[in-house]
Amino acid sequence: MAFLARMKQSFGTTFSFFTDSWSELKKVKWPSRKEMITYTLVVIGTVTFVAVYFFVLDLGISELLRLVFK
Repeated sequence: MAFLARMKQSFGTTFSFFTDSWSELKKVKWPSRKEMITYTLVVIGTVTFVAVYFFVLDLGISELLRLVFK
């Protein structure tokens, strides 16, 4: 009997979790299409900048090491 009580409590807390999550999702202010495009462009620009930065840094270090070990 204790097993069934624990199972009922477990399912109750699971159900409670999903209902609480759903109510929290209703409170979220979702971004508009324009905001989402802006955020996406900022992320793409930042990733591109960081990738180019590390590419140039890698080329510089590689060239420096090539000159040192030549």
